[in-house]
Amino acid sequence: MIHGGSKDREAGLKYRHLMASLGFGTTAFDCIGHGETGGELSHSSLIGRTEQARAVAEHLGSQLTGCMGVSMGAYNALQLSKSVPLRSLILMVPGVYHPSAYQVNFGPEFSAIIRQPCSWAESDAWQIVADFSGNILIISAAEDRVIPEAIPQRLYDSASGKGKQALLTVADADHNSVWQMLQRNPALYDKTCRLLVECLTEA
Repeated sequence: MIHGGSKDREAGLKYRHLMASLGFGTTAFDCIGHGETGGELSHSSLIGRTEQARAVAEHLGSQLTGCMGVSMGAYNALQLSKSVPLRSLILMVPGVYHPSAYQVNFGPEFSAIIRQPCSWAESDAWQIVADFSGNILIISAAEDRVIPEAIPQRLYDSASGKGKQALLTVADADHNSVWQMLQRNPALYDKTCRLLVECLTEA
């Protein structure tokens, strides 16, 4: 599991417990500049986060079959799929970025790139998801004010269709309240669990 740009691995703990209850083990880590890993965020970047995730993946070896990325972490999960054989991707409130932002350290230059109007529209994420042959589950928040609403749908539309794919929109949820809204809606919670199992189970 890869956390978002302003979080750490603790943010995904509820989902890790959920995955365990569904029969799936998980691994999470703090990217450089977050949580217990330490370091300076300004010394990291999107590509740095992907390389950190790849190091964890290489340590896990064949045990690793899927990746869940949240917000910025979803873009890292997509990038990871280019070099690590994954059968499943779970992209939650997914952020995607212009390729020119990928190797730039976090800071003013990075912010200037991603704040360009609709810079995300020229992301390489669309091609990456089109090239991915595994299962994909995209979870979006209906009231997200951080991620443009067009991104989850375009990711879904760009998917290759070679594996199972699903787009789940969580009603009344904003960027940071997907879990809370799932807890208030038992039917939607059950549907989410079913989609997670389908995505993480080999076709």
